[in-house]
Amino acid sequence: MEKQSLRTEDFEYQLPPGSIAQIPVEPRDSSRMMVLSRGSTEIAHRQFHNIEDYLKPGDALVLNDTRVRPGRLHGKKETGGSVEILLLRRLEERTWVVMVRGRGMRSGVRVELSGGKVFGTILKEDGQNRVMRFTRSISPILCEMGEIAVPPYIRERLVDEERYQTVYGDKEGSAAAPTAGLHFTRNLLERLRYKGVKIVTVTLHVGEDTFLPVRVERITDHPIHREWCCVNDKAVRTIKGVRRGGGRVVAVGTTTARVLETAARADSGKKISPVYGETDVFITPGYRFRLVDVLITNFHLPRSTLLMMVAAFVGANGRKQILDAYKVAIMAGYRFYSFGDAMLIL
Repeated sequence: MEKQSLRTEDFEYQLPPGSIAQIPVEPRDSSRMMVLSRGSTEIAHRQFHNIEDYLKPGDALVLNDTRVRPGRLHGKKETGGSVEILLLRRLEERTWVVMVRGRGMRSGVRVELSGGKVFGTILKEDGQNRVMRFTRSISPILCEMGEIAVPPYIRERLVDEERYQTVYGDKEGSAAAPTAGLHFTRNLLERLRYKGVKIVTVTLHVGEDTFLPVRVERITDHPIHREWCCVNDKAVRTIKGVRRGGGRVVAVGTTTARVLETAARADSGKKISPVYGETDVFITPGYRFRLVDVLITNFHLPRSTLLMMVAAFVGANGRKQILDAYKVAIMAGYRFYSFGDAMLIL
């Protein structure tokens, strides 16, 4: 059995550029799905709509119902240079944590947006990000001044912005999509309901920091990002009922897994409690999952916290098993990252 690794370099792997999915497949549930059994070398190759074969009546399928905000803004500095701003997290009504692309984006720099309707000033640097205060609340006008931002490794133009949204997301607030959920169609969800699978929704607003590589040598030295999340009373009651009935909790994506484990950590002896606020849960190898029994996920970037979380979910030999599975996926022509194929871990 492999000793649990906490070295960032141990989560590196080489991916051919052609393996990065540039466009989504149609229909959504026709993507491929690798089925991985924890503690086993057994791997099955299916299509995503075959998920019906693996979910049982009485299971809880837990979805993250966040929606990606049109948070990419284009502007210019008072000196004339072009600037691109990506909204990450709102701190106050007019103050946001943002990522910026442009030269000389230091404290005090003022940016004009939307033809002068709004101005933003950088208050301070926050690691690789910036804290920016706007002259008015921008949330009500994002639909007219913002764009949906896809990750930088997707170079093809997104023709239909709804393809970077789940079919069930209705709570706008994410900088990036919870991509494991992109594989579901409304029809597939209805078939699962008819089968007796409980559909549960929670919320975690995804920050772009989620996808940044870990740059420190030891994982535990990484400053984990905070994300806003919610598990309401209805979700808690349903999940408790599923657990009492012997059903499994199936997390759709690492974002859902993170919010469920936050709810388990907030527990006061009841296994899961409601949550409303920010989470700083950092799931790394050696973590013992309290609530998630099955994980649906995509194929993640090297050295990312998401890859580390998936390895933790697989268990004691997780890093090796996941990286071996990724090698198989590359050889078999699976598509990686946001618009790529899925993995079901049982």
